[in-house]
Amino acid sequence: MAILFEIEQRDPVIYRRQTRKSTFVVIGLFALLAMALSTLLVALFGQPDVSNFRWNLAGVLLGATLTVLIVRYAFWQQAFMRPAAYGWGLKRSLMRITNVMHQVKDEVARGNPEAQKLLRFYHLGLLEMHQLDGNTSALDDLVAEREQLLTTLQGQGLEPEQYQLHSEWLEAIKAAKAKV
Repeated sequence: MAILFEIEQRDPVIYRRQTRKSTFVVIGLFALLAMALSTLLVALFGQPDVSNFRWNLAGVLLGATLTVLIVRYAFWQQAFMRPAAYGWGLKRSLMRITNVMHQVKDEVARGNPEAQKLLRFYHLGLLEMHQLDGNTSALDDLVAEREQLLTTLQGQGLEPEQYQLHSEWLEAIKAAKAKV
């Protein structure tokens, strides 16, 4: 089975501290690049008696583009970015499931074990995300659904601790949709 994502259950306080640090690094990089490129473009192409707004804007846009490229291709694998990459991966995984949630719930109602595991991963992922983000009020929203699914999984002898998202589960949901 291909694992798309794995929930690691990180400490929320440490996670928030680490992501703030990486956010400040990215903001600083963007500010530096945008100012430097704007200054360079105005110095090279600007005119003293004319508005240089377009050169400043071009510098900011180039700075934003370079920042994205540097973060994606140079920083993403660095240790200081791992918490932010983990959070991004978690939210992206949850969004994949959210995009097919109506099919997931239909398949859960039909007793599809892959859909049940997928929904359990979704619940555990939401718990992790809300804890990491410090959004404890949102944790209460799905209590009844979570407990009902947990009881169903245990009754069928399926593992309730679904901390890995498997591509086969998503494919099973897509295949079930194609049949309907």
